[in-house]
Amino acid sequence: MKPSTRHPATTPTPIAAALVAAAVAIIGLVIVVPLVSVFYEAFAEGAAAWWAALAHDPDTRHAIWLSLTVAPVAVVINTVFGVAAAWLVARFRFPGRSLLISFFDVPFSVSPVVAGLALVLIFGRQGLLGPTLAWLDWKVIFSWPGLVLATTFVTLPLVVRELIPVMESIGPDEELAAVSLGANGWQVFTRITLPNIRWALLHGIVLANARAMGEFGAVYVVSGHIAGATDTMPLRVEKLFQEYRTPASMAVASVLAGLALVTLVAKFIIERRLESESRDLEVARSIDETTGLEAARS
Repeated sequence: MKPSTRHPATTPTPIAAALVAAAVAIIGLVIVVPLVSVFYEAFAEGAAAWWAALAHDPDTRHAIWLSLTVAPVAVVINTVFGVAAAWLVARFRFPGRSLLISFFDVPFSVSPVVAGLALVLIFGRQGLLGPTLAWLDWKVIFSWPGLVLATTFVTLPLVVRELIPVMESIGPDEELAAVSLGANGWQVFTRITLPNIRWALLHGIVLANARAMGEFGAVYVVSGHIAGATDTMPLRVEKLFQEYRTPASMAVASVLAGLALVTLVAKFIIERRLESESRDLEVARSIDETTGLEAARS
């Protein structure tokens, strides 16, 4: 007798319908309504007023520029680190490997404010490296490098955590075959490794960029919240709101919300491609296993 296989119910039950309704209600209340209200408030006085709030305020323009420069630099750093760290973890077994993987999740478990304070204690004028940085005349805290450091820290796990399971599932066989045929390390990476991980890498980059654009806590601590100098878009939203300039605050917030929607669409497309590649990989493996069994029987 074959074991019975359970399949999900296709006919909605009252409980399932209630759960779906509850999920839709929660999503609408927590996500959709606030998002719509942001755009409504931003454009309440018209598109001209929205554009004036963004383009005619020099501090707001600087905040937008700062976010658009800090986030890409942090993403590039995390991309390079993520690829190298994922390759190390997926391809080698060494003492302390599990501990290293656990350290990748530290930015998820540590409050961003605590991370910002830690950076101040290290790179501040009175910090561990303060005298050395003062001697070199390098300013880190309350300047652009400090913003990059804080943003890089909070987005550190996003790329590496996307790549590790993908690289482990693919395995090293193709890379070893390329090396045996005389390929050098760069050729192996660009022609074998990178094409295999491209969608997972892009997914991690999109998530890291979204997180970098919206970071508040760590950046707030290391920036000093200086208008026109170290304010990023999230900090500018908070400052404008505290000054009771709600339309201007919502205008900047709408830019962040628009970037979030673009990120959501990109994430959806990439996830579909990842699912397609995962299915193709499973089909290829099943074909290989079937071919191997038939060859063994013959």
